Amino acid sequence: MKKLWPALLLFAVACKQKEYNADLLVKNAVVYTVDSSFTTANTIVVKGGKILAVGDADTLEQKYLANEVIDAKGAPIYPGFIDAHAHFYEYGLGLQEVNLTGTHSWNEAVDSVQAYSVRNTDGWITGQGWDQNDWAQKQFPNKAKLDSLFPVRPVILSRVDGHAAIANQAALNIAGVKPGQTINGGEIETVNGKLTGILVDNAVGIVTRKIPEPIAQVTEDALLAAQKNCFAVGLTTVDDCGLPYTMINTIAELQHKGALKMRMYVMLADREENYEYLFKRGAYKTPSLNVRAFKVYADGALGSRGACLLQPYNDQKNWKGFLLSSQKHFEEVAKKIYDRGFQMATHAIGDSANRVMLKIYASVLKGKNDRRWRIEHAQVLSPQDIKLFGDNSIIPSVQPTHATSDMYWAGKRLGADRLKSAYVYKQLLKQNGWIPLGTDFPVENINPMYTFYAAVERKDLKGFPEGGFQPENALNRNEALKGITIWAAKANFEEKEKGSLEPGKYADFVILDKDIMKIKGTELPKVKVTSTYINGVKVYDKK
Repeated sequence: MKKLWPALLLFAVACKQKEYNADLLVKNAVVYTVDSSFTTANTIVVKGGKILAVGDADTLEQKYLANEVIDAKGAPIYPGFIDAHAHFYEYGLGLQEVNLTGTHSWNEAVDSVQAYSVRNTDGWITGQGWDQNDWAQKQFPNKAKLDSLFPVRPVILSRVDGHAAIANQAALNIAGVKPGQTINGGEIETVNGKLTGILVDNAVGIVTRKIPEPIAQVTEDALLAAQKNCFAVGLTTVDDCGLPYTMINTIAELQHKGALKMRMYVMLADREENYEYLFKRGAYKTPSLNVRAFKVYADGALGSRGACLLQPYNDQKNWKGFLLSSQKHFEEVAKKIYDRGFQMATHAIGDSANRVMLKIYASVLKGKNDRRWRIEHAQVLSPQDIKLFGDNSIIPSVQPTHATSDMYWAGKRLGADRLKSAYVYKQLLKQNGWIPLGTDFPVENINPMYTFYAAVERKDLKGFPEGGFQPENALNRNEALKGITIWAAKANFEEKEKGSLEPGKYADFVILDKDIMKIKGTELPKVKVTSTYINGVKVYDKK
């Protein structure tokens, strides 16, 4: 009888060692690890918020006993999706404003504003999302109807790209805007000596700076509302481009309390107080928040003709758009950002703006490097300038849905020749061998499945055009998946902690109802997220 005790003791010790040595085990899945070999597995194991193991269920279930076991029943699992260029906070605020996205006429937009005003009776009326290119009459609207309906209450409504807006006279009076007034890097439209209400680029800020800052509760509600919607489409990290430094503590406190679980890569706006703040304190890094970059605007948008072109617009002779600041300003900013070791990310749409910024970057970076300076959008390029991305390791950060949104009218702005070197994502991918993808939401839809679909199919949600828009610049599915996972993480210097499902990385992953690597292209926009995990904890469940 005594001889049994050593064996029983060893059995008890073995059981104790195996007892709950993992938090979560997900099996019977198709796990796309997006590692360097793009391997797949059927099981992942999570402990302490990180991936503990990836492999075969038979092996891992023998090795680990988890507190929770999930049978994925053959569902595909991917690394949590990352949006490499978005306006997360602005999107959240927009959920509380007039939503003009998808309106088919100025009258319809005004009706939406009027309906909003009945529900929200006090203060400024703000809204966003109108696009005259979607209307039968494709000219900018006039403020006359807004003045008639709101003679006293100020109204300002941003165009879908955020680079133009229309304000009523009450708002213009508060800001002191006068007919014929000019501003560098912007336009205050005046026709026959009268203000139309249209403001382009820097002119928009004259009015928006008069809008009272949102109270703390509004800010918190905006961030949490944005998070809820983003989790539902599988986003686990967002790059928020162009925030003020005052948002850092707000975001950090909400994350510390556990209310804001979304991981954020924040770029501070090109303003002196933001440089002073971050230069003095250094980069800010926690597991959920990374602040080490500055967002600079070189020009405006193609849709509002604020993009800076080398030659005049095809549909507006003698007009080339404009830079939003002087070239000297961009040179000075690049030098001080480089000297202090931060990342520079510049919005550049037109071929002239891209050329200016690429040459400034090249003069500072001086060839191959690992500073990961970014050109956001890199939308219209002169063919001879494309090589500057590769020569100087400059990262093109692009948004595939811009191509499929703009394709209806971009040719009218650019002409056939220039259009050939616009939205050239495959060519840009070849420059450095990797390319991060985003949406620029709320300019585009937040759904990364639309990003993936637009990147590989180059079509709109209705399947137009047959064969795809400039299909030679489509990405393959492996490239598109990397663009919203590991390459997006790399653009943020975070590829060692996220972007793929490998041991030691954060257990951020998403389960979809269909396998986007195998289904027909036409099915991609219909794919739904069934659940989203951050640190191995479910933050969204379709049920």
